[in-house]
Amino acid sequence: MTTLAEVDALAGRAHAGQTDKAGVPYVEHVRAVAAGLEPLGPHLAMAGLLHDVIEDTAWTAERLRAAGIPDRVVAVVEAVTNTPGTAYEEKIRRITEDPDATLVKIADNAHNSRSDRAAALPPEQRERLAAKYRAARETLWAAADPEHVATILRIVNPELLRELDSRCDAGHGNPLRGPDRRET
Repeated sequence: MTTLAEVDALAGRAHAGQTDKAGVPYVEHVRAVAAGLEPLGPHLAMAGLLHDVIEDTAWTAERLRAAGIPDRVVAVVEAVTNTPGTAYEEKIRRITEDPDATLVKIADNAHNSRSDRAAALPPEQRERLAAKYRAARETLWAAADPEHVATILRIVNPELLRELDSRCDAGHGNPLRGPDRRET
């Protein structure tokens, strides 16, 4: 069986030399996504490390399987990979058909929504992406266990816990306060 450390090394090699829009080594993004998923199990953390590898590198699903990546991990990576010609809203809806892919996309969205990352972008792009990611969260969070969402957010982007808290207070259960606690 492939270990999480081996998948981390593979992700590091696959994304070597790539940087994000702020000029930060891209592997830091996939590692942050994986860190948020690690409490939910090693396969989800592996999928987090690899979530952009098919889309942004020369790696294919077949090559990942040949490298010993578990089939379920590859299936989740395929589920979150952009399909040319598919609108973003449709991609998000499609992702919610797979509970594990939903969690990976929640972690990805949370990291992409960090204010420190967004600060490096031009204001127009920052505002456009903030609206896009907020709309995606509505769909993604509705499809996931709120406690899993809270677990991810605590690690990846604690700033979003207030948004989750507000959503949960609106009738969706509140994992931040526990099942029977009410704010007074």
